[in-house]
Amino acid sequence: MGALIAADGAGMLFVSGCASNMGPFLGRFDHVVLLRAPALVMLARLASRTDNPYGKRPEEVAAVLANLREVEPRLRAVAGHEVDSDAPVDEVVARVLRCVGA
Repeated sequence: MGALIAADGAGMLFVSGCASNMGPFLGRFDHVVLLRAPALVMLARLASRTDNPYGKRPEEVAAVLANLREVEPRLRAVAGHEVDSDAPVDEVVARVLRCVGA
């Protein structure tokens, strides 16, 4: 990953997301940071957003809560850092940058 950044001339590259096949790729990253939020915060964010309808239907809320229970522990196991994202965006960004030594 470092060669890609050096070739591009950028100082840092952040990638967001998770996938069922991400395990083999984790070693290519210098840092893995889990951004987490409590269930009530996640549900409030879903309920209040207007740019995406996902999370409004009961079955979608159930899926979000199931993923929080089942997937988040697996993500926590591979993350080198964890940041609570229940804060203003600039504070969350500052926490992430501290985690990666920036």
